[in-house]
Amino acid sequence: MSSARASTTYITVAGMKNMLMTGKKLLDVNKAQVDALNVFPVPDGDTGTNMSLTMTSACKQIENVTNTQMSTLANELSKGALRGARGNSGVILSQILKGFSSVIANCEEIDTKTFAKGLKKGAELAYSAVSKPKEGTILTVIRCMAEEAVEVAKRTSNVQSFLEKVLEKGEIVLQQTPDMLEVLKRAGVVDSGGFGLLTLFKGFLMGYLGQEVEGATEAAAESKPQANVEDSMDSIIDFESLDDIDFGYCTEFVIINMHKKTTLTDIDKLRNYLNEIGNSTIVIGDLSMVKVHVHTNNPGKALAKALTLGEIDKIKIENMMEQNRQLRAKYEAERKNIGVLSICNGDGLSAIFKDLLVDQVIEGGQTMNPSADDIATAVRKINAENVIILPNNSNIILSAEQSRTLIKNRNIFVLPTKEVTQGITAMLSYNPDAPLADNLKEMTAAIKTVESGEVTYAVRDTQIGNLKIKKGNIIGIYAGEIVCCGKSVEAVTTQLIEKMLAKGGEVVSLYYGKDVSQVKAEEFGESLEEKFPDAEVFVRYGGQPLYYFLVSVE
Repeated sequence: MSSARASTTYITVAGMKNMLMTGKKLLDVNKAQVDALNVFPVPDGDTGTNMSLTMTSACKQIENVTNTQMSTLANELSKGALRGARGNSGVILSQILKGFSSVIANCEEIDTKTFAKGLKKGAELAYSAVSKPKEGTILTVIRCMAEEAVEVAKRTSNVQSFLEKVLEKGEIVLQQTPDMLEVLKRAGVVDSGGFGLLTLFKGFLMGYLGQEVEGATEAAAESKPQANVEDSMDSIIDFESLDDIDFGYCTEFVIINMHKKTTLTDIDKLRNYLNEIGNSTIVIGDLSMVKVHVHTNNPGKALAKALTLGEIDKIKIENMMEQNRQLRAKYEAERKNIGVLSICNGDGLSAIFKDLLVDQVIEGGQTMNPSADDIATAVRKINAENVIILPNNSNIILSAEQSRTLIKNRNIFVLPTKEVTQGITAMLSYNPDAPLADNLKEMTAAIKTVESGEVTYAVRDTQIGNLKIKKGNIIGIYAGEIVCCGKSVEAVTTQLIEKMLAKGGEVVSLYYGKDVSQVKAEEFGESLEEKFPDAEVFVRYGGQPLYYFLVSVE
């Protein structure tokens, strides 16, 4: 590190961009370590993955920023983070970056005081994004780091010293998180979101110092979004922008029999001219033939200019304004009052939701949290004035809420379903012909009638209450707690159902995962009917990964 860098008192646009990119790389490399800090020893911890994918979206948005305006970098950073936010940790991170961006956008260069103000604003927005903020989480870490930053900035203008002291404070607070949150203390881990945040900020410091991240290339290859909106054979029409056509005529033709005086430069000049009078311009070919495509309001001018090069042939002019009107009329005629979007992970679960009249399904869940932009894209596919979103995962609710800011001309309602089984129960109460208010009331009430459980395996040794859990043990989760464990999937599932039925209920629904065969699942269902003769047992294919069974009791 040069002495010049050590004494620097500001961060340039290029410097800030490099800090963000390096922070993202370090987070990519360490995301598995962040994931492993999940309070439960389950195989689908996803905090690091969500934060990494959120930063990937943000950095993709800023990578093409080449001008020297801090406002441009800040706006693109905020936009990318918002659109790519995944899971609770990703949404919180996006709000931190949004607040930080809103402050630095007003500066040409960032000094320590401005950086501190940005962190403070980011912490404030992060807290406001969570309805019931808990201390001992990423929120506490960013708040304390921001408070320290404000104080340190009063004493030093040296950026390196400033960043190091803020990081030191963050490390201290992170180690204190188990004392603030009992669930962390029981699990013997620090907060994963806070750890991810510190990893990101360590990357910022490395980027500022011009240091490289080892293994960043390999990690980047693995940092592709895993949650995808279900593909459709039909092209997606953005009905929200059908009224925004700037150029009304799709004009196509070819130029043949070139004039002797025509040159390749004349073809380039034609392309430049068409760009002036339209868009979506394609001019390809040589002096033997040129193919032209352009959207313009003046097809005659395009043809006249082409005639100066040679003869024109195969002319096709389509009125896109009329096509637009027809599409809009069709869209309005088919528009429904209510549509439903559901999020789940497993082809069987997806099929169940479709059978229950869900309009769109996003394949996503734990470790595959869809971004706010993924959710917004799926909502736009639904031709309905009102759209109900079923997140079906507590870690997706914030992203679903945030997607509302990306959608216009729709009324969006997020039902806080925390489990897939809650979403299925809600859909059983759905009536597409009933008023929206009635559906929201009935579906919300239905969520409260179902008890949900999950059966998976432990990825590390731990102790939860009186349960001593070994890596590889089968574990049963109920009401947010690990309530039983053992070596047999069937035995643990039976124990789990017994505990769930103890609180009442007479209908047990069992959704078996992709690692459980249909024969074994059905045989197990029959044994459950014998063990619990007062309960009715239904077995259905869910196809979910990692979880042997999802269980609901009503």
